[in-house]
Amino acid sequence: MLRERLQRSGYLADEDLATTVWLASALQRPLLLEGDAGVGKTALATALAQSQNAPLVRLQCFEGLDLAQAAYEWNYGRQLMAIRLNEAGQEGSNRVREADVFGRDYLLERPLLRAISQQGPCVLLIDEIDRADEAFEAFLLEVLAEYQITVPEIGTIRATHIPQVILTSNGTRELSDALRRRCLYHYLDYPTLAREIAIVKSALPEADTRLVEDAVQFVQRLRREDLAKIPGIAETLDWVRALFQMRHTSLPEDMSAVLGTLGCLLKTREDRFVMRADRLRQLVEGRRTVGVAENSNEQAKVAA
Repeated sequence: MLRERLQRSGYLADEDLATTVWLASALQRPLLLEGDAGVGKTALATALAQSQNAPLVRLQCFEGLDLAQAAYEWNYGRQLMAIRLNEAGQEGSNRVREADVFGRDYLLERPLLRAISQQGPCVLLIDEIDRADEAFEAFLLEVLAEYQITVPEIGTIRATHIPQVILTSNGTRELSDALRRRCLYHYLDYPTLAREIAIVKSALPEADTRLVEDAVQFVQRLRREDLAKIPGIAETLDWVRALFQMRHTSLPEDMSAVLGTLGCLLKTREDRFVMRADRLRQLVEGRRTVGVAENSNEQAKVAA
């Protein structure tokens, strides 16, 4: 069962996610995973490749990503060397033909071409597709729909073994309808309390159970705060590892000790500034933090 194989690879997927991943494989369709940064989208692709004992080919998207970086480019240095060697050997009488240096041997495979050229199972991760330009999306449609890439000098290169494609998006821009139509879709949210505890216990079995439960409850409350960057599962794992390395078996009573470890959870200056000892105490105790506006309302009620 796919869910069990993913769990053996260190990824705890719920039933809905496991079903969607299985359907994407069975239907040979790409899977678009959308969700906030840190919820485990990239980790799923890694675990999926491990569960199948298949190579993971990763394309990290960014603004300005082009064909040469994503699919292929010609090995111009090798082509030029072949031409010069031919001219030197033949004293210029028989120049190398264009077809000789525009063959597959002179083609540098980038992630997309490498994935469709695999002779066996393969997982292709197209990470953070929302960071790429719309023009790159248009090129990607051929790959996702037909699992092929057209190289003008050679022709169409088709996949002999269709890779399992995972696309991830953090939602920084809206993706095109054409791209979405070619994919199955799943929105990956932050895990529930019980599931996140299970994830941390699976990753850090040596950590004390009380420490794991207390820490995860704290992080779950922290995510409801007005933060610039909400901590993801990776941050939770880092924090619990840090507390474990400091030999804590539960959350420290001294908030100054907690403050010293917040670099594992809070990654911006603004978030770190607002998390003072009194606010941390409220979160640890499970009490809701009262904002300035709410304080004003309460004072007005008392005055009335």
